[in-house]
Amino acid sequence: MIKNFFGTDGIRGTVGKEPMSADFALRLASAATQVLVPAGGTVVIGKDTRLSGYMFESALESGFVAAGADVLLLGPLPTPGIAYLTKFFEADLGVVISASHNSYQDNGIKFFDKEGGKLSDAIELEIESFLEQSAITLESKSLGKAKFIDIARVRYQDFCISTFPDDLNLNGFKIVFDGANGAGYKVGPRMLTELGAQVIPIGCSPNGRNINNDCGSTHPEILQLTVPAVKGDVGIALDGDGDRVVMIDEFGQIVDGDQLLYILATDRQREGQLKGPVIGTVMSNLGLERALDKHNIVFRRAPVGDRYVLNMLYESGGIIGGESSGHLICLDCTTTGDGLIAGLQVLAVMKRTGKTLSELCNGMKKYPQKILNVRTKNKLDPSKSSKIQDAIRQVENELADSGRVVLRASGTEPVIRVMIEGEEESQILPLAERLAAAVAETTI
Repeated sequence: MIKNFFGTDGIRGTVGKEPMSADFALRLASAATQVLVPAGGTVVIGKDTRLSGYMFESALESGFVAAGADVLLLGPLPTPGIAYLTKFFEADLGVVISASHNSYQDNGIKFFDKEGGKLSDAIELEIESFLEQSAITLESKSLGKAKFIDIARVRYQDFCISTFPDDLNLNGFKIVFDGANGAGYKVGPRMLTELGAQVIPIGCSPNGRNINNDCGSTHPEILQLTVPAVKGDVGIALDGDGDRVVMIDEFGQIVDGDQLLYILATDRQREGQLKGPVIGTVMSNLGLERALDKHNIVFRRAPVGDRYVLNMLYESGGIIGGESSGHLICLDCTTTGDGLIAGLQVLAVMKRTGKTLSELCNGMKKYPQKILNVRTKNKLDPSKSSKIQDAIRQVENELADSGRVVLRASGTEPVIRVMIEGEEESQILPLAERLAAAVAETTI
């Protein structure tokens, strides 16, 4: 069966258009209760800072309570914080209201199970099967209750701090923190300050409409200017829901997810703590793979999407994985991708080694990468087209061992992503354009 609403990371869309309506959220809560929350069970609900979060919070609360579930309202909190608190409060289900790095016009809903992990495809399909029914309302004596948990942020903040080595602190560090005007705008600066850092916050003044707006991990340009301007040691940028992180070195250069993954993996190896392979995705930079190989660290690629990285980590016994976008997973610290915890782990490496962020990146050379999006009339599987496969083979022959080719169909829109990496930027652009043209001709 094919899922109609759940994508690779929950349900997401433009507010006011199905499925992102109050009515749908209420029915979704009712459906999820029937599948995952037994009589007398508990649900935690958290959100980012979008204006529409209030509406969806109320609708979900009503649906859960009407179906007999108790609700704990956490308020604005990073997605990984909600995952952690789901388990901490021994709840049956965790709910996140967020559209991650999207603009405020969008919103989304995603779930965590009682262990703080993502739901399986099978369970998401089962929830969808109940969406065809009207939301249930039990008799008064069987209704659930709802209450706000005002200690939620502090509990998560303490948990993040607990992942930082006990024998280290951030005294003497000047850190510029960009909260993307999102869910991490409070917990991030307070956590870093408690560890001893001098914190300069930007992107920490949400108004419901400015989440991810020219700030955060998707727009770090202001952070890049600010770090060297204030003579900062490092910059940290989250996305709107706090599960992704990119960092800025002392010179104002972006250090992306691939580079951060290299730093964490090689540090874990030096400390004798690395287990299993390091997991990236098909889009991870070739430079990461080759740099890890020099350290005799096994590297494997999962399909794009943090759930696939997580699944491969569990299957392989690995503890470190992530995506170029900065969605990093440290299973020796927590159960899901967490921008704040990943950032703390990198800061610990800086503190322990005495090296700057730029110095820690020196062992990895990023290969030039070109990505072109080719819009199609209908969804197209590139592997089924002999013409496209012939074009791929021609490009691969020209690259030989100095690069790689990836064609990937978007999971959310009728687009084929054409990606080519190589040693020389002047080489890969014409090759990417040629391959994109072959894809475009096939889709006409």
